[in-house]
Amino acid sequence: MMNLYKKIFFGLLFLVVVFVAYQYFADKNETRTEYNSNLIQEQIKNVGKLIVTEGHYSQILTFKDQDRYLGGLISFDKKALVIVNSDVTVAYDLRQMQYEIDEKSKVIRIISVPKEEIRINPDIQYYDIEQSKFNEFTGADFNAITKKVKSDLAKKMQKSTLKNNAKNRLVSELSKILLVTHSMGWKVECNGEEIKKEGDFKL
Repeated sequence: MMNLYKKIFFGLLFLVVVFVAYQYFADKNETRTEYNSNLIQEQIKNVGKLIVTEGHYSQILTFKDQDRYLGGLISFDKKALVIVNSDVTVAYDLRQMQYEIDEKSKVIRIISVPKEEIRINPDIQYYDIEQSKFNEFTGADFNAITKKVKSDLAKKMQKSTLKNNAKNRLVSELSKILLVTHSMGWKVECNGEEIKKEGDFKL
């Protein structure tokens, strides 16, 4: 009879030990997962900033306009030399990046990355202005010149390496998330695709 009680006692003791051990390791794993997700969250906050790539452009334009009267017998001209110095910036505001953290699957899903913001700020100076009282420079002329300058600068920027440089900086920042997650055994997905290396980002 005594042996039976001993078997029951040791059996219950074994079950208690197994239960306590299970709870300990389960809590430890849960704590580690939470710790990892907090570290990743902190890294994303560090990445979440404004990335600005700057460029500078200069150009010289000659503006000419002519008003003709009496079938072209009389004309009144106006012209000016236009010198433009412009700062152009391409920015990504990663504070607007949308993502989710899947602790169960250990996956960081980047849902959307904000598009670039392009700003063109030209400094326009006018020289050698020639005009007639019958054909003077007006606000409409200056607005037209500014519009043309911005249009020309936008075309120049598209042909330059400025946008590519800005995108490379963006990918470099996002790769910091990749580095941290991989070191902790997590994965990164962007646009539904798993990102294993920096070159996998398709933005």
